[in-house]
Amino acid sequence: MTKHNTQPALNASDFLPDRVQSGNIWRLSIAQALAGANSVVVYATGAIVGDMLAPIPMLATLPISIFVVGMAACILPIGAVSRRYGRRAAFLAGTGAGVLTGLLAMLAVILGWFWLFCLATFFGGSYAAVVLSFRFAAADGVAPARRARALSLVMAGGVAAGVVGPQLVTWTMDLWPRHTFAMTFLVQALVAALSALVLLGVKLPQPSVAELAGGRPLTEIARQPRFIAAAICGAVSYMLMNFLMTAAPLAMHICGHPQASANLGMQWHVIAMYAPSFFTGSLIARFGASRVAIVGLALTGLSAAVGLGGVDVAHFWATLILLGLGWNFGFLGASALVLECHRPEEKTRVQSLNDFIVFGLMAIGSFSSGGLLSVYGWNTVLWVSFVPLALSLVALAVAMRRSKALAEHQSMA
Repeated sequence: MTKHNTQPALNASDFLPDRVQSGNIWRLSIAQALAGANSVVVYATGAIVGDMLAPIPMLATLPISIFVVGMAACILPIGAVSRRYGRRAAFLAGTGAGVLTGLLAMLAVILGWFWLFCLATFFGGSYAAVVLSFRFAAADGVAPARRARALSLVMAGGVAAGVVGPQLVTWTMDLWPRHTFAMTFLVQALVAALSALVLLGVKLPQPSVAELAGGRPLTEIARQPRFIAAAICGAVSYMLMNFLMTAAPLAMHICGHPQASANLGMQWHVIAMYAPSFFTGSLIARFGASRVAIVGLALTGLSAAVGLGGVDVAHFWATLILLGLGWNFGFLGASALVLECHRPEEKTRVQSLNDFIVFGLMAIGSFSSGGLLSVYGWNTVLWVSFVPLALSLVALAVAMRRSKALAEHQSMA
């Protein structure tokens, strides 16, 4: 009996030239920064604008939850577009949704229409769903040994988003005093349009006949212990990050902290999310994706513990920074595991399935955080976060043990 290998042997013709690979990574990194700024605007203002427009206080964080729903709802369709027409077509469709997000949100603020603002954030989620595929696109046409690093370098573009996004809110939110944040959303639309121009230069392999055929059934791929571990870790990392980040700006507002402090906290949170990406790929290559992911989950738990220590600005900032670091290690570790679960012709289907699972579960956390915050308070939000964290660590350990046992069995066969 021979050992089964998920990744077939590749030759030099399967890889893009080094110059093209470098160009793609730079363009995707810049686009990641611009798109990340769009998402930061939604997260920094969504609950505040929701509180201004919502008919009842419990609906204040609904726009951010709708943002997550937009991500989950559009991931599989975007994957289908990528598989049929190529990733760049999906990228441009996503930036179009980003432009629409800003324009609709501006109109919602001017008219005072809460549900129009929710529609705007749904399109924002659609844009974010496309942006998620940037990290996997960076690995297209790249040798397996370099894929984790390519993936992490593109995610590093989010460092600029952490600076630009919150400052964009601070600089523009009062430019039209009668309609707070209206000009913010107009600038958000312009940033998305700029991202589209950057993405026009990305050169990626066109879908092959084998990719159009699809490869193995998804049910067979999804039963792999490694894929189960990747999906669980990615889902919990993102769900808890969103769960706490959604509630934090509104919790700071409730505690009497100024909007500028919330914006600055979000800025350092997003920087912490992406700054480690400059070396996360190297850590994954050295220690393995699973170990890096476990460290990420531990940092997320530490962030909740720090948040329980107090409600002054420093505690909120420390919580958000640790939360960002935990997300980076957990999510990138999980993403690197996904790359080990599929063959080249299966990539878009498997990656889309993984992200659909991740953001379907993330929506649960997003919907629940606003209600928990308004009814039970910030501390309850923090305590509840330990439940999925503990479950994910157990599930990840079990999946890793099964994967190791399977590998040992195959090596002996």
